[in-house]
Amino acid sequence: MANQRYMRIITALILSIGLPLLAAAQDLKIPQPSTTQRIEQDFGLGTVSITYSRPNTKGRTIFGAMEPYGLVWRTGANAATKLKLTDSINLDGHPLAPGEYSLFTIPGEREWIIILNNTANQWGAYAYDSTKDVLRFKVKPAKMDRKLETLTIQFANMNVEQGDLQIMWENTMVSMKMTTDVDARIMANIDKAMQGEHKPWYFAAIYYYNHDKDMHKALAWMQEYDKVQPNEYNIKYWMARIQLKLGDKPGAIATATEGLRLANAEPNAEYIRLNKEVLEAAKHS
Repeated sequence: MANQRYMRIITALILSIGLPLLAAAQDLKIPQPSTTQRIEQDFGLGTVSITYSRPNTKGRTIFGAMEPYGLVWRTGANAATKLKLTDSINLDGHPLAPGEYSLFTIPGEREWIIILNNTANQWGAYAYDSTKDVLRFKVKPAKMDRKLETLTIQFANMNVEQGDLQIMWENTMVSMKMTTDVDARIMANIDKAMQGEHKPWYFAAIYYYNHDKDMHKALAWMQEYDKVQPNEYNIKYWMARIQLKLGDKPGAIATATEGLRLANAEPNAEYIRLNKEVLEAAKHS
């Protein structure tokens, strides 16, 4: 009985000491050596976002050594790298529907295999299941002229309908072309909006200008908006650009001169500069 009482006392002491330590450990926050980065890019009519952990080389040889050639890699550290789309895109010419995917790669000396897998949330590549792949394709790696200590995934060379998704680490870069064909959808949206009560004259005209659509229609829309907002230097600026694109140099000069006067009156340095640019372009066209 005495031994039992003794053991109960010892157990109680261990618990009284251990439980607070366990609770403290659970509350302790320690940063991961491979820090997490989340990047998001507006693209087409949606967004593309990447979540991944960023290991460092720490003097090690990475590809062909720490990350062997020919083996599936989580393309980062900790959890598998995640790619999220809110709209359809083409990745290196391959269609990819909206959704969340894990991004795996198989590095190779002369080619890499890019893998998009339906299981978005998984730790590392330990439970990777190739039967859940939605996309696989090959790309050529390139050698960089500088060594990159930290794994970096980035969007580069972006515009509305195309750009590059790049994976860079050590002295290797893999680049994938992203494209999206949204022009037909945007044109349909403009046509539909123009049937409504609140017509998007301004932004529709700018879209037409930037995408070499019907400049006469773009000018008519900007003129309609100018009637509603007759003292706006930004409207004058865009109207002048459209006029210049149509070959109406005197009209562009008159409109940009009025835009410059309005911008100077505020003053607004950006539109002072922009209207001056139109005037300069008109003089040399």
